[in-house]
Order: sequence, then C-alpha cells, then structure tokens
Amino acid sequence: MQECRDPAPAARLPPRAGLGLKPQHFGDILALTTEIGFFEIHAENYMVAGGPLHHWLTRIRERHALSIHGVGLSIGAESPPDPVQLARLAALIERYEPRSFSEHLAWSSHGGVFFNDLLPLSYDEQTLQRVCDHVDQVQQHLARRMLLENPSTYVEFERSTMSEAQFLSEVVRRSGCGLLLDINNAYVSAVNHGRNVGAYLAALPLSEVGEIHLAGFAEDRDAAGDRLLIDAHGTAVDDAVWALYEQVLDRLGPLPTLIERDNDVPAFGVLLGEARRAERALDAHRRAST
Repeated sequence: MQECRDPAPAARLPPRAGLGLKPQHFGDILALTTEIGFFEIHAENYMVAGGPLHHWLTRIRERHALSIHGVGLSIGAESPPDPVQLARLAALIERYEPRSFSEHLAWSSHGGVFFNDLLPLSYDEQTLQRVCDHVDQVQQHLARRMLLENPSTYVEFERSTMSEAQFLSEVVRRSGCGLLLDINNAYVSAVNHGRNVGAYLAALPLSEVGEIHLAGFAEDRDAAGDRLLIDAHGTAVDDAVWALYEQVLDRLGPLPTLIERDNDVPAFGVLLGEARRAERALDAHRRAST
C-alpha cells in the first residue's frame, strides 16, 4: 500500500489540563485570575466569519491556549472530506492558531447526506486505504499534523479483518497522523464488547498520543441484559476512567488532558474542579519523571 505523506507535525499542547469551551461559561472564563491549560472548541460551531461566538473566542484566545476538535470531516466516509468544509477549517485554524487539531475515526456523511452521529467503520484493508487517503488530504490541506480519536462503539462489522487497535496503529504509521486517546471511549467500547481495556490500550501506538480526553458515560442494559455503556458526555468522569488515566500517565508521563462535557453542562466551577483533579495527576507524574 502506498504510504500517505507525513506533513510537518504541529506543536503539541503543553502537558496541562483543559476544558471544552461552552458559551454559558464565557463570562466565568474571562473573570478567571489564573490560567487554564487550554480550552477546546468544536470547529463546526465557529465556521462563520463573525458574530458573538467569535467575539468571545477572540477575547478568550488572548489569555488561553486553544485546541480545535472537528466532528464533521467524516474521515471514514466513502467520499473524501468536503472541500468547502476543509477550506472553512483551514481559515479557522489560521485565525486562532490552535496548538492541535483533532478528528474522529468515524463517518457521518453518505451520498451528500449528513448525520448527527459518529458512526463506526469496518476494520479491513479497503477501509484502511480510504481512511489513510482522507487523513493525508486533511493534513496536506491544513499543513499540519492532525490527531485521530479512537471511537466509542456499540456494534462491530463481521467483515473486519483486524482489531481497532491494529487499524489505528496502521493509520498512524502510514499517514503520520497522531493519536487522540479518549480513555472514556476505550472503556465504553471494552465494556460493550466484553474485552480487556488494558490489552486494548497496550496495543495502541501510545507513543504517538498528543492529547487525552476524559468524559462521563451513561449506563443501560442491552437486549440480552448485559451492561451497555453510552458515550453521553453528560456526567462527571467515572472512577474507572480516572484509574485508567493514571495507568496511561504511569506509562507515558504527562500529556495534555481535556475534560469533556457536552450534555447537562454544570456550573463552570464543577468542571474546573475536574480539570484541577487532572492537573494534580499531571503534576504528580511530572514530579515523578524529574
């Protein structure tokens, strides 16, 4: 298979804890007297030329680092990334100069129709070639390395010929992209498919992780009565995810860490408390490494 070209890597975020940027917290953020490691935005919320969101984001960017997280490039779709979407994304990155850009190993469009979901892929050679081609297209257009996030999944394809960890490892190797390690997604998928999350993490190219995501999940039961976890981003980070986070830091040392909360968003102070918990873990591993 022809390898995708490896563009010059973008500077990584400093190993600090950050938060997803929510409009209801703009005032709280500007009133802060201490620096947050970084704030992360969803690119698609800011793909307009002006307006109040850009007004607030410009002020926040003057004080804090940013990362940009995409949810609409549909890296795994049959069609290549939309050129209009890529152009808007490139303009947004040029405007705010984020320390990293990331997207999902998923698809959300087909035949010109866009879905409000991040849908799973079959892990086979044909899909691998397509994903590598799309990652290469994005990286060449943006002239920077992107991070690819491991998904949370609930179903799998019978046609898959490799594991998710093998698939991600090959995408990283062939395209030169980095990995966004979502520990909550890893835990959710492992529980849903009855697999060992430690073995999954060990099989990933962890040396290429540029950012970590932590989030909460919802819990239900499937048709067979088995435990079913849903990547809902509507609760605090679970203790099991915090424990996995410590294990990852033991192996890799401090890495930029985002607390994600997209539903039932609490007061800013609540999220800040979770970010401080991650910051304490980062500080402890930083001291241990030195």
